[in-house]
Amino acid sequence: MEILKFENLTQGGFAGLIERRFVMDQRVFGASKNPEAFNGLGNFVYLADANFLPKGETGMHSHKEIDVISVMVDGRVSHAGSLEHGQSLQSGAAQVQRAGAQGFRHNEINPDDKQNNMIQLWVLPDEAGEAAGYKMYEPKPGKVTHIYGGPKGQENTFYSSTNIDVANPRAGQTIKQAGQVMAYLTRGKGTINGEQVNGRTLVRSDSGVEFVAQKDSQLILIYLS
Repeated sequence: MEILKFENLTQGGFAGLIERRFVMDQRVFGASKNPEAFNGLGNFVYLADANFLPKGETGMHSHKEIDVISVMVDGRVSHAGSLEHGQSLQSGAAQVQRAGAQGFRHNEINPDDKQNNMIQLWVLPDEAGEAAGYKMYEPKPGKVTHIYGGPKGQENTFYSSTNIDVANPRAGQTIKQAGQVMAYLTRGKGTINGEQVNGRTLVRSDSGVEFVAQKDSQLILIYLS
């Protein structure tokens, strides 16, 4: 099991946000990969833990042939662009944007006078040439919500052999995931496979994870079908 903590990473950022990049897959970033960051898993290639400055924004930018997953930890983000313009992402919610061959442009904006906290993940599509699309999820306390991946023929999530869940365990609750998995604890504290972990910690395991929450937490799980 490998562990990467927030304080192990160099702070970066751009425009109106500061961030630390936990995953920068060499297939995408090449020589620009931060040596401190992990490579991904399956088609999962990027994870950044970002704080938008008060009234900060990313600026309008484009994505193509990438799936962009945003999980709100604290605060709000307003979404402007070619997909679901005007949508607001509230604390605890998650949005998934499939760029596909069509691509999309967007600007992410902190509408408030204090910093927020958002996790962004990128996953390469299993098949190129898909139509652009948008999905929104509101994970509930004490539950595990599947927000990305799964077979074709279902409409709950965008299909992919790479899966993402958002878990919101209560104190004392146990969350398990078998096989190869990367788990990012955004907030809270507990143990993963017996190892003490606090918020803003990424764990990579080839033999599954068992998270026991010691306080109310939010955990993002990335694993393969």
